[in-house]
Amino acid sequence: METTLRGVGVSHGVAIGQVRHMGTAVLEPPAKQIPAEEAEREQGRARQAVEAVAADLIARGNLAGGEAQAVLEAQAMIAQDPELIADVDRRIAVGSTAERGIYDAFSHYRELLAGAGEYMAGRVADLDDVRNRIVARLLGVPMPGVPDSDEPYVLIARDLAPADTALLDPALVLGFVTEEGGPTSHSAILARALGVPAVVALPGAGELAEGTQIAVDGSTGEIFVDPSEEKKATLTKAAEARKAALSASSGPGATSDGHKVPLLANVGGPADVPAAVEAGAEGVGLFRTEFLFLDDSKKAPSEEKQVEAYRKVLEAFPEGRVVVRVLDAGADKPLDFLTPVDEPNPALGVRGLRSLLDHPEVLRTQLTALAKASEGLPVYLEVMAPMVADRTDAKAFADACREAGLRAKFGAMVEIPSAALRARSILQEVEFLSLGTNDLAQYTFAADRQVGAVSRLQDPWQPALLDLVALSAEAAKAEGKSCGVCGEAASDPLLACVLTGLGVTSLSMGAASIPYVRATLAKYTLAQCERAAAAARAADTAHEARLAAQAVLSGE
Repeated sequence: METTLRGVGVSHGVAIGQVRHMGTAVLEPPAKQIPAEEAEREQGRARQAVEAVAADLIARGNLAGGEAQAVLEAQAMIAQDPELIADVDRRIAVGSTAERGIYDAFSHYRELLAGAGEYMAGRVADLDDVRNRIVARLLGVPMPGVPDSDEPYVLIARDLAPADTALLDPALVLGFVTEEGGPTSHSAILARALGVPAVVALPGAGELAEGTQIAVDGSTGEIFVDPSEEKKATLTKAAEARKAALSASSGPGATSDGHKVPLLANVGGPADVPAAVEAGAEGVGLFRTEFLFLDDSKKAPSEEKQVEAYRKVLEAFPEGRVVVRVLDAGADKPLDFLTPVDEPNPALGVRGLRSLLDHPEVLRTQLTALAKASEGLPVYLEVMAPMVADRTDAKAFADACREAGLRAKFGAMVEIPSAALRARSILQEVEFLSLGTNDLAQYTFAADRQVGAVSRLQDPWQPALLDLVALSAEAAKAEGKSCGVCGEAASDPLLACVLTGLGVTSLSMGAASIPYVRATLAKYTLAQCERAAAAARAADTAHEARLAAQAVLSGE
């Protein structure tokens, strides 16, 4: 009998197929003592395994490119963390085997992360994956992972590590469902980049029996177990209709009555540019520059290396708008040369602009590199700072841009509630705002974006979050300036209409979402979007907000 389950839809599309589960295994090695004379050999084994796993993660990242490459390079840095390696050496020196030393050292670090606030606790899954890969190599057993299959299937997992998600074959993995994660988790972001329908934060997903047929709606978050032929036909028809609408939609983003809403792409480096161009992006709304800084956690990349990378992206959008976010280090992206190592809660500490202002030479080099990269190009360059809290932050960033001789618009990201509440004050110093809805939701609701248990509060339909978006957009309009959204909220076609109704002036998202958003915006007038936005803000829950907006736009 058909039953319906509901998780959080994070990647558009419909997948119908049989369940296959992610491989799992207990990778806890036995706790046995070794003679002192074997310690040096075991330390060598541990180091070789660490380096091999780090190299494998980097190789996977090179194959995947884009968002995945930056995520996997960060995981490789975890594997090679000097403090972790020193702890492993100490444990082996007092009698642990290589595999047990790795396991116990990583377990200790895991406890520290789990107790360091929810933001860092959400990175435990990445740490566990690195540990398991090293231990599996030392034990000589295969790393549990994506199942081998000649037939397409729907993948079920507790969570998907970036190393697995990055290399999924869309020809075989029709879609995936996880028990953990949230709409802005690594697996969700990578699913959208791959164009694979996905649902996360589904309680009891692991209880779905192997071979059971399910239908996954990545837009609504619904899972239909043993769907009827009628249900499958309905879902398939709806998916085909969406594809037809996508192929018929082209050109700049706009509502049906001609109100322009530029649709921009989020990119993590030059590798993401071809997909953005193919999707018809009108520019880049969020160019994450962290990928350049992850190669070496000990020092910043040279000015020359930065110029080369930035110019590749800028050249791809002649006459287009490219918004660059300066380095956002700290919290889950620590860099040895930049961020403190002893913060009790890094998510609430020295991250983003705060760390750059503490190291002005790093900021100056990046801004100078951007100035040189844009020389002679007709691109409309805009540069923004992450984690701006108030006017003082905004002024410090704008002053740094001017001192570096940067000819561009200077902007501030709105990721902290204080920035939304005092947006008009911040706009006295900068020329535009860009809403990072992922972090804005996280800080508004004290809900880590990586923790499935609080995914309800990470839902960008939360009315309180919409209120903050509206405050920012109204402030920008009053000052005659722009206010875009570059968080994952912009990738939801229905929510894109609501954001437009709230007064947002541009939307930036993963390239795969652009056609969906373009086609949906083109169906409604600006007035309809404004009424949908008002209805969503009048609701009390995220679910009610979505239903209210749907009702307005469908004419109910």
